Amino acid sequence: MAGTENPQGRALPGDLSAQALVERVIRVDHAGEYGAKRIYEGQLAVLGRKAEGPVIRHMLEQELKHLDAFEKLMVERRARPSLLFPVWHVAGFALGAATALMGPKAAMACTVAVEEVIDEHYRQQMNELASSEPAITEKIETFRAEEVEHRDTGLAHGAEQAPAYEVLSGAIKAGSRLAIWLAERI
Repeated sequence: MAGTENPQGRALPGDLSAQALVERVIRVDHAGEYGAKRIYEGQLAVLGRKAEGPVIRHMLEQELKHLDAFEKLMVERRARPSLLFPVWHVAGFALGAATALMGPKAAMACTVAVEEVIDEHYRQQMNELASSEPAITEKIETFRAEEVEHRDTGLAHGAEQAPAYEVLSGAIKAGSRLAIWLAERI
């Protein structure tokens, strides 16, 4: 785990400095919130005039607040954005639109899969930063609660009834974990 210490309390080779860890957290979370924004924009492009439109818009509005917060932290902490920003722009929209084209339940399955990975990711970050960065940890906890709300919304709107739910969910989760890994580093 980045920024961890061995049992004797010493940093291990390859561990991130406290500053590098904070920059990594901000970079990956900014990329993730931007990707989420694009997923919901892709879903709205397909489902915006359907019954699911208001639900998706609400989730998008929350993601925009998260994105704004991480953009401010980037400036305050002088963290650079992910160099893969153009990829997140295209891939997020494509994922949102593609799952929406499969139907509203598939769009909700996408939301559930992404948000389950984000919940796990945010919990790990909170553990890494808790004592050293309480303000950032508090933001992450607030955003994590809203991401869990999105997951629950997706489940309430039939995500698990999407065609090939397990396969779709597994593929999206794997892609989300890969995106996190890449955004942390690039």
